Amino acid sequence: MTATVLTTERLILRRIVPDDLDPHMALLNTPAVMQHLGGVQPRSAIAAKHEAARAGFAAEGFGFMMMEERATGEIVGHCGLRRAAHPLYPVPNDHEIGWLVREDRWRRGYALEAMRAVVDWGFAVIGAPHIVAITCEANVGSWRLMERLGMERRRDLDFPDSPENRGERPDLNHNIVFAITRQQWTGRS
Repeated sequence: MTATVLTTERLILRRIVPDDLDPHMALLNTPAVMQHLGGVQPRSAIAAKHEAARAGFAAEGFGFMMMEERATGEIVGHCGLRRAAHPLYPVPNDHEIGWLVREDRWRRGYALEAMRAVVDWGFAVIGAPHIVAITCEANVGSWRLMERLGMERRRDLDFPDSPENRGERPDLNHNIVFAITRQQWTGRS
């Protein structure tokens, strides 16, 4: 049985288990979903991300999770909260949110619904003083979602990406950062 961490109206966000690797590879590690993240990743890279999520929960009580649709029980995404993982990010202990939604579930509001729950959890339960989100400039959908969460662009934290993370995409060269403080989150109307 998997451990549910958060629930929303339409989603269950639960800890990652070893059996999640195959569905993640099939549903989320696709050219469309990974287009702004350096492209499709090898199985070993996704397995390492899953292990890092499990290790994060074991060490600190938070990490990335699988996103299940409550109505069907199907995996529809991957999301969560972790310590900033990018080796070139200037403040490595920051709390970072992130998400992926499988292509056939795009434009249903799942990412926004999940991330509202994750940000609430990050501030109320985990005690993060502020939360960041990182994307590339080309990923307009992601940074617009960050804005909808009330996050503000932090140009002072922007950083270049490494060639290994870009893959064959030179347009992914520049990472942009958005952030929100606990006070901003709790004070929004």
